[in-house]
Amino acid sequence: MSYQIEGAIVNDQGVKYAIVVVKHDVVQQINKNEEALAAYRHIFPDMPIILLGKDWQGNSTYYGPKDIVNFLSTVDPQRIPWRRYIITD
Repeated sequence: MSYQIEGAIVNDQGVKYAIVVVKHDVVQQINKNEEALAAYRHIFPDMPIILLGKDWQGNSTYYGPKDIVNFLSTVDPQRIPWRRYIITD
């Protein structure tokens, strides 16, 4: 079985982390965002994972380590090197 996710691996100022696009409600609810982080840890091992949800107006909300989230809130999402990952179990 396989599925696709949209995400990015960023290496900025010596910090390597992953960003994964999820539904907006996932970043809003603690139980959902922790489940999502756990689900993506095997895909992006040994790096912090940031979840990105967009509301119906296209506004971005990030969830993850505060220092990275604060930095990403200042970055235009179009500058992030997005790609589609095909995951096979």
